[in-house]
Amino acid sequence: MRLLAPSLFLGTALAVGHVTPALAEMDPRARLVRCGEESCLRISGFREDPAFTVSVNGRKFTVEGKNSWRVRLPVDTVREISSPQARTIEISLRNPHTNTETSASTPLPIGLLGGITTLTSLEVTGS
Repeated sequence: MRLLAPSLFLGTALAVGHVTPALAEMDPRARLVRCGEESCLRISGFREDPAFTVSVNGRKFTVEGKNSWRVRLPVDTVREISSPQARTIEISLRNPHTNTETSASTPLPIGLLGGITTLTSLEVTGS
């Protein structure tokens, strides 16, 4: 009975240690870049296996790279798959061997999906 408790603790620690690095290693990032005449959002991250599929806000995309991957999405596409005024996007990796999914959020560049306010006038006063 005394050996069961350390074994159980070790098994739990190994299981938790196995899951946590996957989330930490995924480390998705989003950055605004030029794509010819338009602006695109370049999303990049890491996956343990190149067979893992990548989804952005629930939609699958074909990505470049193997374990370190990247995809460029036109800003209009990001608007289509995101809620208005969104500040983050959800990146998901699906393991086709186990049919499990790991997700993480990454911040969008400030103001990317913000609304535009048209000013009819602007009054500036000094004190």
